[in-house]
Amino acid sequence: MENNSVFSVYNKTKERLKSFGIEDYGFEARVIIRHITGFDNKKILMNYNYVIDDRQQNELERILEKRQARYPLQYILGEWSFYGRTFKVGDGVLIPRSDTEVVVETALELIGDIKNPHILDLCAGSGAIGLTLALERRDSRVTLVEKFETPLKYAEENKKLNNVLNAECVKGDVLNGNFSESKYDLIISNPPYVSIEDMKVLQPEVRYEPQEALCPGEDELLFYKRIIENYRHSLNPGGKICFEVGIGEGKSVKELLSTAGFFEVGCKEDYGEVDRVVFGTVK
Repeated sequence: MENNSVFSVYNKTKERLKSFGIEDYGFEARVIIRHITGFDNKKILMNYNYVIDDRQQNELERILEKRQARYPLQYILGEWSFYGRTFKVGDGVLIPRSDTEVVVETALELIGDIKNPHILDLCAGSGAIGLTLALERRDSRVTLVEKFETPLKYAEENKKLNNVLNAECVKGDVLNGNFSESKYDLIISNPPYVSIEDMKVLQPEVRYEPQEALCPGEDELLFYKRIIENYRHSLNPGGKICFEVGIGEGKSVKELLSTAGFFEVGCKEDYGEVDRVVFGTVK
């Protein structure tokens, strides 16, 4: 008789994910088991002999079939955790990544002494950055700008899901300078920054994500240049700008800010010790 205990199913799931070429197979196996059982990690350990029923087994097979095709686990589950909160995700929206949490941490440090900060999140996507800032700084007012309908709908859904009262999600084209006429204490953005060449060597899962949210085209610095150009004068005196940057782009983006007259220009590494955040202050 086949052993369908949680412990056995977890080990089988881990091995199958590994055979698919999935790097973080142990972590994903735990996430999947939590999803199909509704157990947290502690409850899984306490119930390792719990037998997976037919419905749960069918759900597991559905997930593994999609993962074998390298369809993102986040899309399969329909949600993902970011900064300790749940955000809905799916086709057409960029998946929130743990490296981006460092961008949020940095932004919170930058506006630590500013009371009632007005924040602008450009290229907002699912809303993970802007909505998290709104929740972490309940005294803030956050405007999230997104060009495309699908991610904008996810941002609105995530706003409701997390009961965010001090943020608004609006449609606009960042490159055209929409919403640059107001004044802000912080402008933050995780724009498209992956080069055409780097797109060719990314993980297979990335091909399912919206390419326009990842690659800006021939010039991977395009969005940084245009945001600095269009929004520099939208910052209050002493206002901050904070960018997520791609691997190897930190120095170039710092130079763009310095050339534009920003001071206290700096860079911060992500958890993998890669330059991930670039920031500066306007006079």
